[in-house]
Amino acid sequence: MVKTSILPLTVKDADVRRRGKVLVGPVSAEIETEGLTIVMGPNGAGKTTLLRLLHGMERISKGQLKWQVPEPMARSAQAFVFQTPILMRRSTLDNVAYPLEVHGVSGKDARAQAETWLARVGLADSASKPAHVLSGGERQKMALARALIREPQILFLDEPCANLDGRATREFEDILATTRAEGTRIVMATHDIGQARRLAEDIWFVHHGLIHEAGPAETFFTTPQTLEARAFLQGDIVE
Repeated sequence: MVKTSILPLTVKDADVRRRGKVLVGPVSAEIETEGLTIVMGPNGAGKTTLLRLLHGMERISKGQLKWQVPEPMARSAQAFVFQTPILMRRSTLDNVAYPLEVHGVSGKDARAQAETWLARVGLADSASKPAHVLSGGERQKMALARALIREPQILFLDEPCANLDGRATREFEDILATTRAEGTRIVMATHDIGQARRLAEDIWFVHHGLIHEAGPAETFFTTPQTLEARAFLQGDIVE
């Protein structure tokens, strides 16, 4: 059975406000059906809020966010991985199985699928361990397996490798590359320029809550169009 695509996602003049202050926006963008978009920018630029807006975790004060299907259907076909994984007081296996159980899959079938996903991310030997004893890298791989187990059409990630060492980051990136190759649309925030160079097909450079510059990754890294993006890539402070 062919799934109805929830993409492209069209955002038009959307903003997020709290107590009268604009945190993000107005932003206008379109997320196509394929690709890996990296969201970059200095600390406090609004990257996390922008991802939360796209995912539906932030209320839009103005503007539009439009999927190709009704919103409830769109919500069920996407997933989000946070910088700090949410851990439930249960085993690694049960953490990964949980999203299926919530959506009516039997415990037996959910655990069987969770075992498959743990093997895919290299955590088969940790299935019975309490999630809280996992290392930082293992926790993020578990969170990624939990996000992917329902086969979302689009995956949002908020700096998932910020607290990982080099080996864990490489392993995580390998999983993302496979996920992208299998057709999942990825939008990921990172402060790591090297990681962005390795993964990105296109870049959104966020500054002061706006998508300050957007385009193909190769063009962004070789010929950035704004002074702010150029300074950011050079490692300078961007105010």
